[in-house]
Amino acid sequence: MTFKKICFILFASLFFTNCAVDSQTKRVLVFSKTTGYRHEAIETGVKAIKTLGAIHTFYVDATEDANYFTADSLKKYDAIIFLSTTEDIFNTEQQESFKKYIQSGGGFVGIHAAADTEYEWPWYGKLVGAYFESHPPGLHQANIQVTDTTHLSTKSLPKVWSRNDEWYNYKSISPDIKVLANLDETSYTGGTNGKNHPIAWCQEYDGGKMFYTGLGHTKKAFTDADFLAHLLGGIQYVISD
Repeated sequence: MTFKKICFILFASLFFTNCAVDSQTKRVLVFSKTTGYRHEAIETGVKAIKTLGAIHTFYVDATEDANYFTADSLKKYDAIIFLSTTEDIFNTEQQESFKKYIQSGGGFVGIHAAADTEYEWPWYGKLVGAYFESHPPGLHQANIQVTDTTHLSTKSLPKVWSRNDEWYNYKSISPDIKVLANLDETSYTGGTNGKNHPIAWCQEYDGGKMFYTGLGHTKKAFTDADFLAHLLGGIQYVISD
């Protein structure tokens, strides 16, 4: 382990102390299969989530093999994290296994391109809460308005959170999601959702709990303390009893 990594773990441990929940026996699966665009941040993201698990005592496994999605494999996980998955990632049997997992009380976390996934599966569209439609080219500095200051994923964030990221515009936004943070389209160019532009949300759906964040396009995001606190809180929300 490098000195830099040791320093990061020590810093993160101190920073996230107030965010911790009792997750001693929890286990999550990071799934990052892509059949469309592949984000360069995926590998960095997997490492960051494993570090969060090591600090906060929840176990983390990772795979890109959709054949792992069987009832026997999934039943040991408290949450499944879709880390910038893209397009069609499951066959019919795998879809059914994942659906039954959620219906049995499993948790779901979607990061960034999880909204760019399984467009032809309406059940998944309702689970994730919205589908990706477009984004302005490149990265843009923009303001996020935190609308829920008590949720585990947002309580440590400033009410106006300035970020540099790739900003998704969404279609088929579910009216059932609880918006945790809204993107201020007046702070950048290229937004198409208007005043109702959710960028982080949660909901209880079909027996399970979910959390989604539209952030996480860049490698840098997964080394940023505020974003990691945001992501950790989302994970802790879906794995909490």
